[in-house]
Amino acid sequence: MTPRILVAGIGNVFLGDDGFGVEVVRRMSTKVLPDRVRVADYGVRGMHLAYDLVAGQYDLTVMVDATTRGDAPGTVYVVELDLPEGPPRPTAEALDAHGMQPDVVLNLVALLGGDPGRVLLVGCEPAVLDHRMELSPAVAAAVDTAADAVADLIGACRSAATGRSRVPSCALESPEK
Repeated sequence: MTPRILVAGIGNVFLGDDGFGVEVVRRMSTKVLPDRVRVADYGVRGMHLAYDLVAGQYDLTVMVDATTRGDAPGTVYVVELDLPEGPPRPTAEALDAHGMQPDVVLNLVALLGGDPGRVLLVGCEPAVLDHRMELSPAVAAAVDTAADAVADLIGACRSAATGRSRVPSCALESPEK
C-alpha cells in the first residue's frame, strides 16, 4: 500500500509573507500529483487541520508555512516536527479556531486523541509580516523552491515501507542575492 500524504498550506494572506504556505499550495494545485496526495489551503483554520489529522488518514503531513528561524529572508528549509511529549495540555491557543502555529495544531490533535503520523514542515524565512496582501520579493522567489522541496518529499515517500530514514534530508537553500 502506498502512503497517503497531506500537503497543508498555512498562513494569513493579509499579513505579507505569512501567506507563503498558501501561495505554495496554490502553485502546487496546478501540478499533476499522485492520487494518494491531497494538497489543501488551510490558511488560518488550525482547528480544521487538526480535525483532518485526527481522522488518521495520512501517513505523512507536510505543512508549508512562513517560519522565523533567524536565516536570510527567502531561505527554505525542511524540518521534522516533534509530536507533543507527555499528556496533551489544554491551552487557550488550542481552542482558537484560527490559531495556526504547527505546535498548537499538533497539541490539539493529541488533545483529541489522534496520531498525526509523521509531520514535516517546509518553511521559509519571512521578510515582511505586516498588513499587506503580497509576498516580499525574497519570499516570492522562494515559492518554487519550496514547491520543488515538497515534490521531492512526495517522490521519496513511495511505499508503505518508507520510514524516517527514507525521507531525504534537505539542506538549507537560499535564493541568489
